Amino acid sequence: MNSREPDDLSHLHATWPGTSCLAVANRERVLGAGGDTQWSTRIASVSKLFTCYAALISIEEGSISLDDPAGQTGSTVRHLLAHASGMGFADPTPLFAPGTRRVYSNVGIEALAAHIADRAGMDFADYLSEAVISPLELHGFDHSGSPAHGMSGSVDHLIRFGQELLNPTLIDRSTLDAATTPVYPQLRGVLPGFGSADPNPWGLGFEIRGNKDPHWTGASHDPSTFGHFGGSGSFLWVDPTRQLVGASLCSTPFGEWAVTAWPHANEALLDTYS
Repeated sequence: MNSREPDDLSHLHATWPGTSCLAVANRERVLGAGGDTQWSTRIASVSKLFTCYAALISIEEGSISLDDPAGQTGSTVRHLLAHASGMGFADPTPLFAPGTRRVYSNVGIEALAAHIADRAGMDFADYLSEAVISPLELHGFDHSGSPAHGMSGSVDHLIRFGQELLNPTLIDRSTLDAATTPVYPQLRGVLPGFGSADPNPWGLGFEIRGNKDPHWTGASHDPSTFGHFGGSGSFLWVDPTRQLVGASLCSTPFGEWAVTAWPHANEALLDTYS
């Protein structure tokens, strides 16, 4: 393995508000980093990626299936993973029929975690620990909060998880490929903080860049790029074409600063490391 020291990326996030850190890696090593990548804070909705990866493992194990009824009447595990159940953001009251609209839903992911826990016969946090956290040796990662938005960790944790998404060891490659391909690809919806998108592609838990504009990744990111960002000022993206993963944390909640800063920084990362 190449042991070269990572490039210093402090200049890319120097103007971001509060405490922040940033890193980019390939499947083998960190290529560049700025700030304290061991600093741990809330990752907000990036938590969903860990929950959904645990769901993929549960599907491979046979504990659950994509066609299991879950959520509102007519909804399945597939709908919950793809934010297509019709459930609201924080209220389980149905807003739309399943499969008719992309509605970003925290309660949908929490319903998914509850379904996994019920089928596995154990608390979801314990299942997540056994399925994902421990095998990836994410020491110090706090997954005790909401499976939709309550986990805490460091950029080092996110990069390690992102490397797993570049080169999966806990699930079969075909499972990950299916999970990062648009599900109900025709659905429109709102990408929080960035506005309406028609279509608004989403996989099984992973937001897919597609041709969304504006978007939090760089303009040159491949449409197959997938990941998530969080309201705490966090993001994790994986560009499978370039075999790169990028992650960031911030002490300042997501806002207009991120809408401007993130695409600029991510484009700079692609310019340097593609």
